[in-house]
Amino acid sequence: MSTLANSGVVFACILTGTITGMILRAVLPERHLCTDTKDILKLGMGLIGTLTALVLGLLIASAKGSFDTQRNGLAQMSGDIIFLDRTLAQYGSETKDTRETLHASVTDMLQKTWPGENLELGHEEAKSGTESRYEGGLFERIHGLTPKNEDQRALKAQALTTASSIAQLRWLLFAEKGSSIPTPFLVVMVSWLTLILASFSLLAPPKPMAIGSLLLCVLAVSSAVFLILELDRPFQGVIQISSAPLSSALAQVGQ
Repeated sequence: MSTLANSGVVFACILTGTITGMILRAVLPERHLCTDTKDILKLGMGLIGTLTALVLGLLIASAKGSFDTQRNGLAQMSGDIIFLDRTLAQYGSETKDTRETLHASVTDMLQKTWPGENLELGHEEAKSGTESRYEGGLFERIHGLTPKNEDQRALKAQALTTASSIAQLRWLLFAEKGSSIPTPFLVVMVSWLTLILASFSLLAPPKPMAIGSLLLCVLAVSSAVFLILELDRPFQGVIQISSAPLSSALAQVGQ
């Protein structure tokens, strides 16, 4: 499901709990809503609210950590790509095919990761191979270089080291594309939020101002969950990691 769909489910669950609390207030006898009962209810919801805040903090930290890791990894990989291209350029004109393979590899990554932003990069070229094919071809071409002097030998070793670093970062980003938020955590948090809003509506007077405030609370909580889920999917949705670092690296490759 998309982030918007998941947030819609969260909104529906919390809104259902709020409406249920309003209905219970209307049908329960007044003796069930005495001062002592309200005090106990407030204490219980205070405890659940504290636990919810702790779980919410864990989810935010997990999503933000995953987002920052992938963003920093992309920036580092973009720098390594430029450095590898410069290393190959210093090696000599015999690395022309290797640099073209590097260019095709970066193009392929941009097209697959941000397909809506990079249609001009060559759709057919990006579809013609896989990441492993480009990486394999790049390593083969670097290994196939025959150094003629010590400088070229050092540049070849540096190119292999940098290419290995790029490959590791690339597959690390691929491995971390999945969700970092455990589903049970999210389900428990939404359940607690539903109970909290239900208790609010149970204690709130049936007046337009109170009802409007509760609806705003439901919307605010659902929006917070939406932002958490967006951070957890950094290459999709509204909050995305920018493709600018990799696009800038692509513009430098082969120059």
